[in-house]
Parts: sequence; C-alpha cells; structure tokens
Amino acid sequence: MTPILITHNPLRSLSVINMASRAPVATGRLLLGFRKWYYNLCGFNKLGLMRDDTLYEDQDVKEALRRLPEHAYNDRMFRIKRALDLSMKQQILPKDQWTKYDEDVQYLTPYLDEVVRERKEREEWMKK
Repeated sequence: MTPILITHNPLRSLSVINMASRAPVATGRLLLGFRKWYYNLCGFNKLGLMRDDTLYEDQDVKEALRRLPEHAYNDRMFRIKRALDLSMKQQILPKDQWTKYDEDVQYLTPYLDEVVRERKEREEWMKK
C-alpha cells in the first residue's frame, strides 16, 4: 500500500497526492547528488585519475589491461605516472584539470567483465 498525503489547498477543498509517484524522481536525484559528492570526496579525481585507474591489479585486471587498445593503455599509464609525481610533490592538479564525474569513463570495465566471465566459464568447464 502506498502512502497518501492529504493536504488542504485554499483554492480547492482537499487535494490528494500519491507520494509514491514522486519518490523515484527525488530518490534518483538525491542518489546522483550523493554519488557526485562521494566521487569528489575520494580524491583520486584531484590527481587526474579515473575510477578504473584505481582498481587493484589482480590476475583478472592484468589480463584486462593486456587486452586494452594501445592508446587507452598509454593514457592510463600517463594518468598514473602524473598522479604518482603529484603525490610525491604533495600537490594536486588545478581544479579545471580534475576528472569530473560526468567525464569519468569506465574504459576497463567491459574488458574486465569479459575476462571474469571467461574465467568462470573455464572453471565450470574444468569441474565437468
């Protein structure tokens, strides 16, 4: 059962508002705002890194990196080297060079998903 709010409107006698109809829009905007706030709080964007640059390099990630196109791999290496240099100098990039939430592209995730799927498929095959 959805909650219903009954309000008094001076122009009308009573107006009934279904609260559940508004909830998804407000929740979506609130969640997006929280995501952007948390993204900036993490701090890797202040060094020019993207989310996929911060993944722990286990065997799956190493295989996904091997499958990356050369230009994407070179861009990743540049961002990581620049971040290491800034970290050693205890500096951050100027604010106009920070990686923005909207510009952060998950460039490694599709490759990583494929590697994990193949590994699980291979494990299932070996069990048979």
